[in-house]
Amino acid sequence: MKALVCREHGLPDRLELVSDWASPELAENEVRIRVKAAGLNFPDVLIIQGKYQMQPELPFIPGGECAGVVEEVGAAVTRWKVGDEVIHSGGSGGFCEEVVANELAVLPKPPALSFEAAAGITITYLTSYHALVQRANIQPGETLLVLGAAGGVGSTAVELGKALGATVIAAASSDDKLALCTQLGADHIINYSTESLKDRVKELTGGKGVDVVYDPVGGDFSEPAVRSMGWNGRYLVIGFASGPIPEYSA
Repeated sequence: MKALVCREHGLPDRLELVSDWASPELAENEVRIRVKAAGLNFPDVLIIQGKYQMQPELPFIPGGECAGVVEEVGAAVTRWKVGDEVIHSGGSGGFCEEVVANELAVLPKPPALSFEAAAGITITYLTSYHALVQRANIQPGETLLVLGAAGGVGSTAVELGKALGATVIAAASSDDKLALCTQLGADHIINYSTESLKDRVKELTGGKGVDVVYDPVGGDFSEPAVRSMGWNGRYLVIGFASGPIPEYSA
């Protein structure tokens, strides 16, 4: 089958497109998915450089999530049948023609979504849903500050925060990025390249501070974001896209 293969760690120009990669064998509790579309996310870029916390052995096929059609099922599979439209997120392996996955690691594709849209659900939207709902338990009327709000997980946090009834403050590094955040429904915006994050949050919340901070960025803005929380505030550590892992002084 055709596949995009990482044989050595490096930037995307090191990847190799091959047409003779062996199709994976199918176990009795697995399904074979014909890939129609695959999502591209920041972790994919880190994985091919050997910089992610979970690393497949070389050589490997990158691609953390994909959507497609079930074309074969193992003898013990009960959840799926040939022809089902599905989503799979396996951390790697999506940039190819066929993916084999345990039947429990597959989700139904919503009929209203294209394969392209469905291939971008699991890493971004499900991360934000888990963070905002299952960890922060955000409530209608609370205030949510999203750092890196124009990125993959950041933009989904803006959308989901609004859908959950929060007042959303979107923070990003440029006016173009913030224009996107406004389109996604952000109530307020902060350009932290030109404005003081802490001062603007204080101004926007009337000195109360925010209830929830969603931080996929790390680095220099994490501490002022933490110090911008109100009483019983919740700080969600999503990632460290800027590189440095933040440290907080007493």
